Order: sequence, then C-alpha cells, then structure tokens
Amino acid sequence: MADTDLVVGEDGKPRCPWGLSTPDYVAYHDTEWGRPVHGERALFERITLEAFQSGLSWLTILRRRENFRTAFAGFDADVVAGFGERERARLLADAGIVRNRAKIDAAITNAAAVVALRDTVPGGLDALIWSFAPERHPAPRRLADVPASTEESKALAKALKRHGFGFVGPTTAYAAMQACGLVDDHLRGCVAGGAR
Repeated sequence: MADTDLVVGEDGKPRCPWGLSTPDYVAYHDTEWGRPVHGERALFERITLEAFQSGLSWLTILRRRENFRTAFAGFDADVVAGFGERERARLLADAGIVRNRAKIDAAITNAAAVVALRDTVPGGLDALIWSFAPERHPAPRRLADVPASTEESKALAKALKRHGFGFVGPTTAYAAMQACGLVDDHLRGCVAGGAR
C-alpha cells in the first residue's frame, strides 16, 4: 500500500486513516460517511451538523449527535422553523450541544429555508442538494487528494444561500456532500468505499 494512505485495521480491513482513530469514527466511517442520504429531515440534519462542526473536530459533533437531535426536535424543519426566543435561550444553555449563537440562529433560519423550498423547488431540499452531485468523482488515493471544496460545492453553497440558508460556505457544503454521499471520498481500496 505504498501508493496510498490506507491503513489496515485490527480486523485486517483497509480504511481511510481517520476512520480508525476512535471507535466512534470506525462506526461512522464504515456505515455512514460517503453513503447516499436522502430525505428532507436527514439532509437538514447533515447540513446543520456540518455547520456546527465548522472550526471544531467532527468527533465533537458526532459524540453529541443525539443531543443535537433532541435539541432540534429530531430535525423536523417545521418545528425548528418555529423556534423563537425561548427556544434560542434553551439552546444557548444546552451544554449537550455546541452553544454558538450564530450557528443556532443559522439552524433556525435554515429550517425556515427548508420549509420554503417545498414550494419553490420541485422535490425540495433533496432535489436541490442532489442536483449538485458530480457525474464523475474518482476515488482519491491519498488524503492530500481530497479537496476542501470543489466547483460543485461552491455552486451548492451559492444555491443554498440564494434560497435563504446561512452558514453554508463551499467548505461546509463539500463536507455535507461527503457526509451525504454526493461524493465518495473514501480512499481507493477502502473497505467502506464505493457506496454511491
């Protein structure tokens, strides 16, 4: 494996190196990351979590994921869009999530944008996001081959912003594309790659 960054785990299976760093990552890497995600609630969750991750370790978010689900009503966009000052105060006091006012406000704003998409984009959030999946995305050989953003993620970020979303720059959009399987950035030969 001299021409790749793959690492062989204790189970003898090759994985992306980050996917072996903790048991939380092994499970996420092997069963979720890079696998296609569809549906408004699931995609709203991923966009929200990727925004909260900005500037932090993904492990921080992953370990608090159930707390986020509880705090944000299971990522039901209709409910979150209706959050007012009382709910904002509750979220800012919730030590189980990341207490960042700008990210909390973006989640509420984005929920309203998700709801509005139902009337403006046939197929809603799912159709909008998946319209930016690249036709071809070859598996990277090394971690250095994985970009922070792409032309598709830049276009997705612009489209989301045009529809009223916040906290969705090109890097966050690309991380969401990876998490939702629009692109499969598992290294070539990784046991979890090739799900799309």
